Formats: sequence, C-alpha cells, structure tokens
Amino acid sequence: MQEPLPRGSETSLVLTHLMQPADANYLGNIHGGVIMKLIDEAAGACAFRFCRTNLVTAAIDRIDFHHPVQVGNLVRLLANVNYAGRTSVEVGVRVEAEDLTTGMVTHTNSAYLVFVALSGTGRPIPVPQLTPVTDEQKVWFEKAAERRRKRLAEREPAD
Repeated sequence: MQEPLPRGSETSLVLTHLMQPADANYLGNIHGGVIMKLIDEAAGACAFRFCRTNLVTAAIDRIDFHHPVQVGNLVRLLANVNYAGRTSVEVGVRVEAEDLTTGMVTHTNSAYLVFVALSGTGRPIPVPQLTPVTDEQKVWFEKAAERRRKRLAEREPAD
C-alpha cells in the first residue's frame, strides 16, 4: 500500500501543454491570456500540492513576456514554491517553449503568484513551513521574502 506524501514535502512541479491553433491569434502567436491561464494553473497546482488544501490566487506580482510562443510549441511550466508565510505561499513559474522540430527551447515568461490557503468555510488557514535546503532554494526564499515585504508595504496606507 502506498503512503501519501506529507504536507509541505512537494515544492515543485512541471506542467506541459501542446499549443494549438485555437490558442493563437491570426499570426500564430499564442494569446498572452492563454499563457497567463496556464501560469495560474501550474502555480495553483504547485501550491495545492505543497499545502494539500484549497487555495485562491491572491496576487500576481508580475508576468514578464520575453518571447512569443507559437502554435505547435510544447510549453513547459516549471513551478516552485519559493516562500511560505503563515497562511500564504509564493510560487514562481518559469515558462519555456520547445520547438518540436528543432528541439530549441526558449525561456518565454516568468511570473510570481501568491496563494492563500482556505478552510472549508473560506477562512485563511496555516500553510506548511517551507525549509529551503539547496543554495538555489535559499536564494529563491530570500528574494521571495523581499517581494513579500514590498507587497505588504504597498498595502499600507500612505501618511
């Protein structure tokens, strides 16, 4: 019998999607909104997997569009929990598009999203603690903590 993984043990996931003509404009470029939806899905699945509870998207700090995605590209969304607070987590998503005919992989987008964990009654609940292990995870954690401080400062009313 398989045992479930404990809460907070899964901090990353990869989602893939083959881009179809219905996702594109008349030039064959994938609509930005389609990419944004995939980013939210990947980040949400990553956050849910980490917390093992329902969450809602609370903020999207930014989504950077570096290069267009084309019809026929295999899009890879690499999502990682960068930070966990008391009731929220930040997930970073890197989007890569692979041209299946050439094998060329292009980093097309980056995004940071914040999710709040919710109880069955819709109230915020605690999330698992995140303990960065690798040097890379420690850097992600510190940068995410800085983004969190900035987000909270922007919410404070100006005097």
